[in-house]
Amino acid sequence: MKNNRYIQILKQHTLVLKYLHDHLNRNQFLILAGILVGLTTGIVAVFLKSVVHNLHVAIDAQLEVFNYPYLNLFLPLMGILLTVWVVKVFLKGKDGKGISNLLIDIAQRSGIMAQYKMYSQVVASALTVGFGGSAGLEGPIAVTGGAIGSNFARIYKLSYRERILLIGCGAASGIAAAFNAPITGMMFAIEVILVGAVFSDFIPLIISAVCGALISKVILDDSILLEFKSLKEFDYQNIFYYILLGIFSGLVSVYYSRSTMKIEHFFKHQFKWSDYSKAIFGGLILALLCFLFPPLFGEGYSSVKILASGSANSLLNKSFFDIPQLGDWALIIFVGFIFIFKSFAYSFTVSSGGSGGNFAPSLFAGAFSGYFFAAVNNKLNYHSLPVGNFTLVGMCGVISGVMYAPLTGIFLIAEVTGGYDLILPLMLVSTSAYAIARMFEPYSMEKKHLIAKKQIFTEDYDQNLLGLISPEEIIDNEYEVIYADSSLIDLLKLIRQSTRNIIVCKNHNEKFVGFILFDKVRKFLMDPELQEKLTVKELISKTKFEVDTSDSIVDIINKFEEADLWYLPAFENGEFKGFISKTRFLSAYRNKLRLTLS
Repeated sequence: MKNNRYIQILKQHTLVLKYLHDHLNRNQFLILAGILVGLTTGIVAVFLKSVVHNLHVAIDAQLEVFNYPYLNLFLPLMGILLTVWVVKVFLKGKDGKGISNLLIDIAQRSGIMAQYKMYSQVVASALTVGFGGSAGLEGPIAVTGGAIGSNFARIYKLSYRERILLIGCGAASGIAAAFNAPITGMMFAIEVILVGAVFSDFIPLIISAVCGALISKVILDDSILLEFKSLKEFDYQNIFYYILLGIFSGLVSVYYSRSTMKIEHFFKHQFKWSDYSKAIFGGLILALLCFLFPPLFGEGYSSVKILASGSANSLLNKSFFDIPQLGDWALIIFVGFIFIFKSFAYSFTVSSGGSGGNFAPSLFAGAFSGYFFAAVNNKLNYHSLPVGNFTLVGMCGVISGVMYAPLTGIFLIAEVTGGYDLILPLMLVSTSAYAIARMFEPYSMEKKHLIAKKQIFTEDYDQNLLGLISPEEIIDNEYEVIYADSSLIDLLKLIRQSTRNIIVCKNHNEKFVGFILFDKVRKFLMDPELQEKLTVKELISKTKFEVDTSDSIVDIINKFEEADLWYLPAFENGEFKGFISKTRFLSAYRNKLRLTLS
């Protein structure tokens, strides 16, 4: 009875929204949609952050009550195993984790995201990060928000462009709620989610980000949010050092991205163990890293706050690096090892079956590398630098160099510090790190392998449209068949009955042997003598250029150009599926163009 009551309430709200959809104009309903998607995603983000925070509070309480310090080392292993179990049993292996999956949904599925993505990442990341997995919550929140926006658009039958916009609204709201930073959320959506997508409605995006940040501000405690208040004023004499920090952050970003991708590639393509075996192996490696470097446990934002507040020495407590003989160098070496091994901790967490995003680990690595840079400089007495400021600006540098989102990095630090006092060094470090990273890698680690496979959008609009076309939708599998040993008379009868310009020729084993073009047969139609002399075999055309259904659209276009044909045979696992024609391809392109402009 209670469930029926909730269903009736839900239906009533749906009827209200449908009424508003029918009576509001397009812009008014999009604003309403932005508000609803923003509030919903904001609530989900607050829920996820609160659950993880309370789990960490409970873990800290265990230390005080039961005093089992080494229990914490194996909690991430437990979290990863639980995540793998939940994904396999309850989600049927479909967790849809990672920003890359969201980008594929936009580029390959017209922004249609499965319903399970509205909750799968929340459950999986809560288990992984809540138990100490070295990953972040922002990526899962952005994916969840995007799924909420996509499914809202599907319910009310909004157009392709409006659906993509609401995906951006959900992602913007999620990031805004995670940091209480609305401008950051909007910039993240523009730089990372909506790259190359066609949209022009900024108002719903802004409103959605504001709603997410508002929910976060009202509900979340300040201790959960990433906030900094102890900053020193910007000194123009440090400009040169900020530029050097930007270069250093760019190099750290390249190291972070490449080491992460190598470990993920190892787990995906070379590590042939079962899912649970991978989880145990990755969890044990993570336990070892947390044993040596305790700040690698969990998101790590509490350690970042300690660094920026000027009490970094407390990080050495109960660690192997608390060596009085080394003095300040003990802390500097400790911090240096932490930002070097953060990419390993994140990679082993996610690649072994855990769930989490790359946002928090990037910020963490940036904070520790920024502190390291300033502390080494101060220790060598080159120039006195404000360590707290360099810690924060380093966060901006690495997030810009890893995610290729410099504006997101700039506004994030500006908003979490409560002002724009550091805007000039933020701009210097962000652009320097971004430029250095792009010198080594043209695309971010989230997009590199997807762009190589032509699976997602880039800044190239034509390329984006081509990416929307799948080989399956341009294959013509309705064709006439004739056998190779048939007579020419049989072929002519088939041509008179057919409306096709091309006929498939097979042998008696039903194997494809070639094709016959109507233009090649035309001259024989009025010549009875030639009809008696020729056989079907002599009219068969063949080409070395064949299309596989796994080929990208760009590869298919290149084959058309090389073959100089209007038709190419298409195969799947060696079996003939039909023909792809230039005419059908151009028609599909026009349809996609009309879709994106509608």
